Amino acid sequence: MKRTLSALCLFIALLRPVCAAALEPSAGAALPIAAPSAILMEKETGTVLYEKDADRPQPPASVTKIMTLLLLIEDIEAGRIALDDVVTASARAASFGGSCVYLEEGERMSVSDMLKCIAVVSANDCAVAMAEHVNGTEAVFVERMNRRAEELGMANTHFTNCTGLFEDAEHYSTARDIALMSRALIRHELIKQYSCIWMDSIRGGAFELTNTNKLVARYPGCTGLKTGYTSEAMYCLSATAERDGVEYIAVVLHGESIDSRNTDAATLLNYAFANFALCPLRPGTGPDALPVEMGRTAAVPLVLDGESFAVVPKGGGAPQFRLELPARLSAPVRAGERVGTLYVAQGEKALAEVPILTGADVPRLGFTGIFTKLARSLVGF
Repeated sequence: MKRTLSALCLFIALLRPVCAAALEPSAGAALPIAAPSAILMEKETGTVLYEKDADRPQPPASVTKIMTLLLLIEDIEAGRIALDDVVTASARAASFGGSCVYLEEGERMSVSDMLKCIAVVSANDCAVAMAEHVNGTEAVFVERMNRRAEELGMANTHFTNCTGLFEDAEHYSTARDIALMSRALIRHELIKQYSCIWMDSIRGGAFELTNTNKLVARYPGCTGLKTGYTSEAMYCLSATAERDGVEYIAVVLHGESIDSRNTDAATLLNYAFANFALCPLRPGTGPDALPVEMGRTAAVPLVLDGESFAVVPKGGGAPQFRLELPARLSAPVRAGERVGTLYVAQGEKALAEVPILTGADVPRLGFTGIFTKLARSLVGF
């Protein structure tokens, strides 16, 4: 069992600014959002900065394809498929209308081009072709979509297809859940090779592509992500943008028009960039180890638990930090034991209490070790 040999606690003023702690949702922020359902989330921490009826289940239209793309990107990064693999379009995939690139039955196209078509022009035919390529049938792929949604905590989402094209009462999601799957997708940098494209082409330049998300060309720092429209879902958008190392997700559902949904998304992103900052939750100074009495090693490394970053309001003053640790530990020490706390405040407001854990096991010296240590102390080495 770990025992502290001294009640003395070490208090260290950390001079380098470090930000901390999740913010309370700003559901009441006075923003002129016309859409009936919307949310604003920071990517790194998942902090919600604004929400408006964000848990109302609604048809997501082609925003569905965020989950389709997430599974495909995860398959690529896991080595199950490769960007240069060739996909052959089935008759079923080629039959899909709506947003599409008019695949013909038997047409062969690389995985990379398929991803480009899905991300840029929301190609339903390519989404189905990819679902069939990786799982044999769209139905099996959709089962994976629902399992992944559950893993991400998307509590009010259910998929029945990989496109969002069909108006189905059993196919629904919410602004919050769409933000969650958007966050998961943009944590993979590979997607931005496709979602940031404004104009491109396939089939050797014979078929031109222009992004359905006009913010890619018009909003500074836009990184994607996915538009959607059906007559029931109306105009939907999950928009992402990054500036100065911080990335935000703005989801707008059931907008009245393309311009309205784009204006709402830009309003949310502008609010985030103007009012909040992201900082690392890791001090630049302070001890990185603690002495261990009677241990087989002289010290144990320390690690900070929890999130590595946090969101704080701009203009609220520099965060203040206090590190509380015992002067030393007594062996045995187990890895993962909480031995201290990093306290973070902004003015008089407490922001976070970050657990400080031991990073390794330190067994207690046996009889021989204790005798050797004592002998060395007696002879001065």
